[in-house]
Amino acid sequence: MSKKSLDDAKDYYNRGVAKLKLGDYEGAISDYSRVIALTPENVAAAYGSRGRAKYELGDHDGAIADYNQAIALAPDFALNYLYRGLAKSKLGDYEGAISDYSRVIALTPENVAAAYGSRGRAKYELGDHDGAIADYNQAIALAPDFAANYLYRGRAKSKLGDHDGAIADYNQAKPENAVAYGGRGRAKYELGDHDGTEADRKRAIELNPDFAELYNYRGDAKYMLGDYRGAIANFDRAIELNPGFATAYFNRGTAKADLGDHKGAIANYDRVIELRPEDAVAYNNRGTSKSKLGDYEGAIADYDRVIELEPEDAVAYNNRGVAKRKLGDHHGAEADRKRAIELDPALDFGT
Repeated sequence: MSKKSLDDAKDYYNRGVAKLKLGDYEGAISDYSRVIALTPENVAAAYGSRGRAKYELGDHDGAIADYNQAIALAPDFALNYLYRGLAKSKLGDYEGAISDYSRVIALTPENVAAAYGSRGRAKYELGDHDGAIADYNQAIALAPDFAANYLYRGRAKSKLGDHDGAIADYNQAKPENAVAYGGRGRAKYELGDHDGTEADRKRAIELNPDFAELYNYRGDAKYMLGDYRGAIANFDRAIELNPGFATAYFNRGTAKADLGDHKGAIANYDRVIELRPEDAVAYNNRGTSKSKLGDYEGAIADYDRVIELEPEDAVAYNNRGVAKRKLGDHHGAEADRKRAIELDPALDFGT
């Protein structure tokens, strides 16, 4: 390979680095691709940097492919595992992400606080809240001034019912952080401090008027107080800000069902199922609203789907049995009743 080719490759690489820093990710990708085509030297670095640019553009599959190449060429370079883990998390591959973050922790003391924090977030998404807290503890010990880890640890503590501990963590976050106010408000709500809840959520919305999750939380609070119309107004706002917010559609559907608007409830559950096609609770609730409207065949189809997703869901068998009985299928209704009671002896056949 000529000296000119090597020099050109270095120039492309350096220009790619500058473009990456300036946020010109497409330009950076072009330059890193040129490096890869020109020379085997710096190819691991070019793959890793190109993966970073692809990640920033939302091309998480492309980023992972580049990190795979970089790691194959330089298997002891920890930073590529960290970024590949972030890309995997974006795609919902939390187990794969945890494996990558664990590799970072094993390889180097650098970036370990970030790896612990990121691994904690992946464990949280998998429902391992104790494991998440353990990782956040490590991250906070190594980087006590990084506010995000207090926020995430507070969220995990709330999931375990430690709302006082969650509030203490939210208090450690930056004083004007909308997410911290929102999380603290939710923890206060769980402790029965409704005035404190409203004050924190109001401040969170003042700080970030476009924070959809806060309107969803405030809708939750109004719903629990029996203010279904007030709850719906907040869910409306959450959905306006984030049209793909499945939880807000679910909550709005529940509030509409409680107001007797089952057609409205079904429309919301339809949207939840579009966004989360394996959400068994949404199918169950939609089935219940269909039953209320006399659409027993539609209800049975939804309960069938619940049972397909959750084969030991006694409530779904019970509900399906009720719908079958309404259609005169007494044999099928009795079979479902028996199966429901086998799964949960506390249940009895509904009317």
